Amino acid sequence: MSLIPTLAAVRYGTGLSPRIAPPEGRDEMMHKLQAADLVVRRVPQPGWSAKLDMTRRWMQFNSRSRRDPSEENRRRLRHQSTVLQRAFHEDATRMLVRASITADGFRERLAWFWANHFTVRDGGGLLRRSVVGYQEDAIRPYVTGTFSDLLTHAVLHPAMLLYLDQSSSVGPNSARAGGRRGLNENLAREVLELHTLGVEAGYSQVDVREFAELLTGVTVSRDGALRFDARAAEPGAERVLGTEYGGRQARLSDVYRALEDLALHPATAAHVSRKLAVHFISDAPPDNLIARMVHRWRETGGNLLRVYDAMLDHPAAWQPDLTRVRRPLELMAATARALGIGAELTSLAGRDVRQRVLSPLAAMGQPFQRPAGPDGWPEDPEAWITPQGLAERIAWAMKAPGWVPEMPDPRDFVDTALGPLASARTRFAATAAEDRAAGIGLVLSSPEFQRR
Repeated sequence: MSLIPTLAAVRYGTGLSPRIAPPEGRDEMMHKLQAADLVVRRVPQPGWSAKLDMTRRWMQFNSRSRRDPSEENRRRLRHQSTVLQRAFHEDATRMLVRASITADGFRERLAWFWANHFTVRDGGGLLRRSVVGYQEDAIRPYVTGTFSDLLTHAVLHPAMLLYLDQSSSVGPNSARAGGRRGLNENLAREVLELHTLGVEAGYSQVDVREFAELLTGVTVSRDGALRFDARAAEPGAERVLGTEYGGRQARLSDVYRALEDLALHPATAAHVSRKLAVHFISDAPPDNLIARMVHRWRETGGNLLRVYDAMLDHPAAWQPDLTRVRRPLELMAATARALGIGAELTSLAGRDVRQRVLSPLAAMGQPFQRPAGPDGWPEDPEAWITPQGLAERIAWAMKAPGWVPEMPDPRDFVDTALGPLASARTRFAATAAEDRAAGIGLVLSSPEFQRR
């Protein structure tokens, strides 16, 4: 296997597989990205509405049990808790299965990248075990479109509005002002700082407040849908980054217009292009790579396919050194893919999902759907290769071969998992191991397999 297909699978996809040929290179990756998203048909994931049905049902039983803690009410609550937890386990396994069996690994990685860029954390209320539905509806369908569409669907999704407290924000001079509800700047600040311009773009606190006032009225209905409440909207126009939005009558269309302008802002093109290049290529991507991506962004109005193409067209994209550390979820996906056990993950019992997937993810520092804050999972390798995290990675990798019904020969597996990226030291370790399980575990623990 030559180096370019290997890098295409390892750096931009979810790893090498004994059953699925890696892309030949950039052209094949882009071709697949422009075609239909086939793996969602093979492994459908519930959307927001379906997830909300389960969550709201749990909330109803929980509320009823608090008011009347009868045995019957507690029994119903326990049952619905089990239903919700089982669905959460299935969310995790379906995510791994998709990554393990897809021939379009770049799409999976992009879906994960953008879900992290627009982080919403699993939490309480309607966000209890429902975040996958947000990612499925608001992120995944738009990763090959324009950034404007992606931004709008992510920022105005009820999950994001709930997560960043926009649903309770009220204009100081609106009809609903007063009481305990007031202006909340969380969403406005994170959109400017994290999702679009970046922290060093030079916007002011006045811009944050004006944008927060423009966003008032954007809220969530009782059944978990986007709703615009004109009585909560701050009256009058707002000026954000020098452009005036709104006027006598508050309208949701003014929010859409502001988000579209932010998506096309030069600072957004620079911030997000750099973030893409850092995630996929290097801590310090070349300036001319970022310049190409920004140029492509601006000439195409933020067409993400064209921006990805500019990134993959740069020589830095295909340098053989693996500098990025696989996050724990990426490591698990690459392991399942290399061992050829992706489809089998769907049959795991809940206890096995906890023991093999969810608990190890948390121990390695990436609890499923629970990053620490709205900035998502860190990019720094040091954040993942800690003494405890590394010990957990190695322990998990040494156990993983035991989950395969028929273990491959480690001398073959080292080529399956790493191809030409395998070092002489790793090849020797695979050959000299005392048994097959140890040999495969050593390959999965190797520095090359831990990186992409």
